[in-house]
Amino acid sequence: MIRLLRKVAALRRDENGAVVIETAIVLPVLVLMALGGFEVSRIVSRESELQAAVAEAAAVVLATFPEEQEELDQIEKIIETSTGLPHGKVRLIKRYRCNADTTLKSDVTACPTGAVISEIIQINIWDTYYPIWTEFGVGRKVGYNIMRRVQIS
Repeated sequence: MIRLLRKVAALRRDENGAVVIETAIVLPVLVLMALGGFEVSRIVSRESELQAAVAEAAAVVLATFPEEQEELDQIEKIIETSTGLPHGKVRLIKRYRCNADTTLKSDVTACPTGAVISEIIQINIWDTYYPIWTEFGVGRKVGYNIMRRVQIS
């Protein structure tokens, strides 16, 4: 009986393997935190890239004052190329504001006769990002939908 108590006491003092157990508990948490931080930084980075693309589109619109749809299509291609977005993820739409009305019209003839008409280009950019954790059934995709309006007249 005394031998058994001595062996139990010796086992209580033995700390070999304690670090392995602690690492096994803490390591998965640290890996998940690192992965989460990496993915969140990529999500924020993509948002920043798209905001810069919208600012670039606004600058191009102000520099060119597009009148025809072909010119708007050309600006769309420029923005798609610079952002790496696939075709159809950038849309420039011409809108009109009648006097100080808060709603925008898609046709200039909808404004009353004699109204002060402001011409506006609406820039829409949208994209989708799939974080790595969605592959494991956690969370969902991140959708970006950025819109800016530029008044050109």
